[in-house]
Amino acid sequence: MVEYRLEDEQATIACGKALALAVDKDIKHGINVELYGDLGAGKTTFSRGFVQGLGHKGNVKSPTYTLVEPYELEKWQVYHFDLYRLSDPEELEFMGIRDYFSQNSCCLIEWPQKGAGLLAKADVRITLVYDNEQRVIKLDAQTPLGEQLITAFDQRYC
Repeated sequence: MVEYRLEDEQATIACGKALALAVDKDIKHGINVELYGDLGAGKTTFSRGFVQGLGHKGNVKSPTYTLVEPYELEKWQVYHFDLYRLSDPEELEFMGIRDYFSQNSCCLIEWPQKGAGLLAKADVRITLVYDNEQRVIKLDAQTPLGEQLITAFDQRYC
């Protein structure tokens, strides 16, 4: 596990962009990232940086009401999930959740605990926590691909 201090919103966005660059330039394989943290901890801000880091030029909005926001990019399909309002994990079956996970897709899942048992295994678990006016981000590899990603990220971000 690696841990970094994020001084402000711009640092959170930069961190997301650095992870995206590690995926795009070093890993070259889709990933599954679970994002944990309290409301307002920076999960969506981090996701915004990630999506922009892969080349998206428009707005990156929270999929709180739609459950998923897709981004079709030149080389990647990015799916940003927010499962906060999910009342039953079975809803994910109805939306075809398994179809979102592939070698060319990057899935960012906020509140993954709400979809337990139906989501693909995470490559990396990211936890964002408050530390006074700042945030701390913790990245924990869950697969060998996740370990490669964190190593590449660490070299790019530090």
